[in-house]
Amino acid sequence: MAGAGEDEAAPPPHPPSLDRQQPMEEALAAAKRRRSEHYHGVADGPSFRMEDLPAEVQPVIISLLPLKEAVRTSIVSRSWRMLWRFHCDLCFNERGDVDSNTDDNSADQVNGTGTNDQSTNQCGTKITRAKFIETVNSVIQQHSGVGINKFSIKCGLLIEDSEHLDRWIEFAASSKAKTIDFDLKIFDYPVEEVPHFPLEALDAQGSSLVQSLSLASVSIKPSSGICRFTILRRLVLKSVQIFGDFPGLLANCSRLEDLEIIRCSGVDDFIVPNRLDKLQNLLIAGTDVQMVVIHAADLAHFEYEGRLIPIVLHGCSKLEKATIAFDPLILMHWPMHSI
Repeated sequence: MAGAGEDEAAPPPHPPSLDRQQPMEEALAAAKRRRSEHYHGVADGPSFRMEDLPAEVQPVIISLLPLKEAVRTSIVSRSWRMLWRFHCDLCFNERGDVDSNTDDNSADQVNGTGTNDQSTNQCGTKITRAKFIETVNSVIQQHSGVGINKFSIKCGLLIEDSEHLDRWIEFAASSKAKTIDFDLKIFDYPVEEVPHFPLEALDAQGSSLVQSLSLASVSIKPSSGICRFTILRRLVLKSVQIFGDFPGLLANCSRLEDLEIIRCSGVDDFIVPNRLDKLQNLLIAGTDVQMVVIHAADLAHFEYEGRLIPIVLHGCSKLEKATIAFDPLILMHWPMHSI
């Protein structure tokens, strides 16, 4: 009986159950799933790959990135190397701020292209003008030249750099860019002679597709013979030396809606021809003109800043506001009914 009691009180030990290992295995599996979700973003399905998208969609997605970031994606996958070459906005800025969170060298190493839209190295030292020119030339040489929406150059160029300027303008024209922006101002020292911007180059493709043209610190020679700016809607000229028939050029821009003339020279009588019946906004500031004559039926906003001169408004029945600042900065706001 005693032996039986002892047997009942102290049953023999069982071997360790395999069920105890199950919680640990489940924890490891859960951790693995979490890591998979972290890297792929999808727990229960296949990971997203750019290659799975239609070929015509991939360049569209890449074009939503800034140019420099688009080029950097070329390092990620060999199949992406060509995608940036269809980027629709080519913007180069020699005067950009330092991007200390990125490594510009990674972009420079992609097929030898340096697409520094901020044009600075990681230490904050601006690249030389020669390096900037080399960068732009390299990019436009490798770009497809198709589907350009905006082509922008902001850098200081000298007269001796004109061959590069001509190459960039030819590329912008042949790629049928809709927005063209050239600012060639040199901040280091004043320049009496500025590079010439050949408007006729944009007119040489049969019909210009430029909708917005902004020029700064260049010279132009407009004429009535440049007649293919038929869809130009916005024209901005800053510190531009104008030689030639400027009213004749404007007369051929029948769809022009916005016109800004700031600190320009070479125009004595500023005449807006009556063919600009779609012009809505006009700004003339710091430009030494003898007279302003405007024929624009749809003109809604007019602003003038400069010396005391005659200003004649013909048929501007839709004018809502005119702001005129004669020297010494005497401001007058004229409502529509008093014009």
